[in-house]
Amino acid sequence: MRALNVHYPLPQTAAAPRDNPQSIEKVELGRLLFYDPILSGDLDVACATCHHPNNGYAEYRDLSIGVNGSGFGINRTFNSPNTIPFVKRNAHTILNTAFNGLNITNNYDPENAPMFWDNRVKSLEAQAIEPILAFEEMRGTKYDEEEIIIEVISRLKKNKTYATIFKQVFRDEESITRENIGKALAAFERTLVTTNSRFDQFMRGDKDAISLSEKEGFEIFKEVGCGNCHNGAMFSDFKSHVLGVPENLKLSEFDKGIEERYAFRTPSLRNLRFTAPYMHNGIFNTLEEVLEFYEDIADGKERHEEIKASHYDEFVNELQLTSREINPIISFLNCLNDDDFDKKIPESVPSGLPVGGDIGR
Repeated sequence: MRALNVHYPLPQTAAAPRDNPQSIEKVELGRLLFYDPILSGDLDVACATCHHPNNGYAEYRDLSIGVNGSGFGINRTFNSPNTIPFVKRNAHTILNTAFNGLNITNNYDPENAPMFWDNRVKSLEAQAIEPILAFEEMRGTKYDEEEIIIEVISRLKKNKTYATIFKQVFRDEESITRENIGKALAAFERTLVTTNSRFDQFMRGDKDAISLSEKEGFEIFKEVGCGNCHNGAMFSDFKSHVLGVPENLKLSEFDKGIEERYAFRTPSLRNLRFTAPYMHNGIFNTLEEVLEFYEDIADGKERHEEIKASHYDEFVNELQLTSREINPIISFLNCLNDDDFDKKIPESVPSGLPVGGDIGR
C-alpha cells in the first residue's frame, strides 16, 4: 500500500490570490452575478441554475440541462424544440472548491488550484468564466466564445446598478472586464465552504464527534486503499486516474477525458449527500453502486467497452474492497457531510431577470 493515507481537517477559511483579496462588497457583487442570468447568451441560465443552495450548490441530476431548459434540479427539462445537448459531465458542488488543490502536505495555492473533472483550468477566477463560454451550459447558439464575453460586458456596462457596484469594488477606469467578472464570482465562491463537519471536529480533537461505527469505517476506508487517491483535507489527490467508468448513454459520443485517455480527476468526498449521482458522468445513483463498481474493477472486471483492465491505474490493483466493507465505509463517509453553509439567495438581481434563471422559482 502506498503511504498516502493522510487526512486533515479543513482550514477555517480559504486563501485568496494576491491579486484578488476578499472584501464584503466584492463577495456581494459575486453573489448577484452568480444568481443573475444576465451572464448567459439567452438570458435564461445563471450559475445558480445548476449550482443552487437548496441542492447543496450542485443538483441531483446525472447530467445538467443548461441552455434551453426550464425547471429546477431533477425536474428540469429541455424546452421544445431543442437541439442543445446535455452538459456532458456531472455538476460538481461549489462547496469547498475554494480548497481545490489542498494536498497531503496540507498546502495549496489558490492561484494554481485545479478545476473541473479534467483539471483544464487553474484557480476559481478562471473556473468562473468557463461556463459562460460553454455552448450547452450558458452561451447557447447566438454567440461564439469571443462574442459572448463582449456581449456580457456590454450588458453589465449598460446596467446602472452593475456599473456602479463594479466601480466601487474594483476602482478601475475600466472596471467591468472579463477578469473582474471572474474575480467577483470567485470571491463569492470562496465563502461557500463547510469547515466544521463531524469529521473536522474529530480531527481537531473531539473524539466523540463521530460514532464508533464511523471510526471503524474510517480505518477500513484507509486499509482497503480508498485513501490512496482520496486523501488530504479534501479527500482528493486532484490527480487524473483511469478507472473504466461505464458511459452515460445520454451522451452522443464517449467522453475520453484528460488527454483522451478516459482519465478524470479524483473528486472530493466531502458533502456526498449533495453530489449524487456520482462519477464524472453521474452514472451511479448511490454510494453502494459506486463501491460495488470499485469492487468489480479491483477484481479485474471491465465495465467500459473501450477500456481494458490492463489500462486501469496502478492503484486499482492495490484495492482490497469486498462487499463486507461497503456499509462501514458509507457510514464513515456520512460524517464528511456539513449542512452549515451560506444559503442566502438575493430577492432580486440588477438585470430584473428571474433569480437563478428559468427554474420556476
